[in-house]
Amino acid sequence: MKRRNFLKLAGAALAAPHLGLAAPARPPDIIFLMTDQQRWDALGVLNDKIKTPTLDRLAKQGILFRQATCQAPMCVPSRNALMFGLYPSQTGNVKNGSPALDEAQLPLAPLAEQLRRAGYQTAGFGKTHWGQSKKPNTTRGFETRVVGAPGVEAETGARYWTVENAAGAAAYHKEATGYGAGEEGVPGYIGCTSQVPESDHRDGWIAEQCLKWLDAGVDANKPLFLYLSFYKPHAGLNVPKRFADLYDLAHIPDTPQPPWAQETDTHLAYTDLTNKNHANRFRNWNAAFSKMPRDEQRRMTLRYYANCSWLEHYFGRVLEKLEKLGRLRHTLIVFTADHGDMLGERNWRFTKYCLYESSVRVPLILAGSVVPPAKRGTVDERPAELVDVLPTIAQTAGVQLPCNLPGLNLLGDDRHAASFCELHEADGPAWMWRTPEWKLILFTDRRRVPGKEEIRGELYDLKNDPHEWRNLYAEEKHAAIRERLKAQLNARIALLRNHWQAISG
Repeated sequence: MKRRNFLKLAGAALAAPHLGLAAPARPPDIIFLMTDQQRWDALGVLNDKIKTPTLDRLAKQGILFRQATCQAPMCVPSRNALMFGLYPSQTGNVKNGSPALDEAQLPLAPLAEQLRRAGYQTAGFGKTHWGQSKKPNTTRGFETRVVGAPGVEAETGARYWTVENAAGAAAYHKEATGYGAGEEGVPGYIGCTSQVPESDHRDGWIAEQCLKWLDAGVDANKPLFLYLSFYKPHAGLNVPKRFADLYDLAHIPDTPQPPWAQETDTHLAYTDLTNKNHANRFRNWNAAFSKMPRDEQRRMTLRYYANCSWLEHYFGRVLEKLEKLGRLRHTLIVFTADHGDMLGERNWRFTKYCLYESSVRVPLILAGSVVPPAKRGTVDERPAELVDVLPTIAQTAGVQLPCNLPGLNLLGDDRHAASFCELHEADGPAWMWRTPEWKLILFTDRRRVPGKEEIRGELYDLKNDPHEWRNLYAEEKHAAIRERLKAQLNARIALLRNHWQAISG
């Protein structure tokens, strides 16, 4: 089906409720699309430098949540928070090194299992990243499961890229040799024009498996929960040529840099002081990228954008297939990412692991026929969180959840006072409380008084200082705002404890 025909058909499907047609008897299909480490602003509807036509269409026909944030700026705790609808400090899974939650002691059934119990056919393609485990996890509700590799992704009954496409995986890993841990070293962010066929890349192979499954595996008698979660645009930035060729280097912007040369008195500076791995990686990135010619710096951004365009191309193909199967007529479509990427900001710092905007904000779109007509084509400026995804999907599907979960149904009108995020990478935790106008960060400093924690802070005026370069925490004229946000943040932390006690019994 040609893309223009798909857009016309999808638009007609979304408009169907206006025609007075009776709602289908069964619950809506749930189509869940996700990327890894895609910045909130890496969408064409927000950034005219990037090409994401499929996601732009979803945003224009659904709801774009422009203030959405993750609950922890790293993969494992963020994805667990999304799947269980709980904050990391509630699940106990607070960092990438955290073990996977014990199968026998899960706080509640995760998203796919909730929907399977409700009668959905559940199919999961791509990354979930539950955490380290001594034995394979179950597929946690996915009846069909396709992932990248064993290890942290070991799931009983899953199919693996490295097993079924061993030659392609070997070619990919050869090209990415030297990219560093998580492919996030200097060579990983420099990247290259990939010489590996797209279908041999992990994401390409997973997308093809999803498309093949749609041809033969969909049960016409059940509502469908389809989960398609890619591993990129996370580095390495070895991108297919045809997607790099979509961009002109002359149109790629420079990376904004602060008017100071070194982080001081921030949670990020404290992380560098107390976490040698973070400090060493930052020194390597800074040393390499600060000396690069400007065009080479821009090429890094170009390849990141190209990765986003490549993945959303697969989303478009999957949605076309679903339309052909008639599975977009009564549907909720969700698109999001687990966190962002600093992408060279703050003196050539990459990846995530901090509470600044480019790390904690995420793209979030709700589309499909179940979106209320009055909300279609809107930009929602409410604080939204990834813990809201589970209750939104569950209530749409008619699934009963514990009433004391912290998330909200984003298709309703309730709102959070602010967004909460937590970070556990330094020698002591840090917390964020964010409104569209202001951001408060509190972090523990254990250096100054032996045996005692000192709570220190940051305060940013996001309207006038969107890059968060000027810390206003100590300025007296902002004391009232600071103290109000501190009181709200401390109340949220107390509520987390109460929620966990109620859930765990």
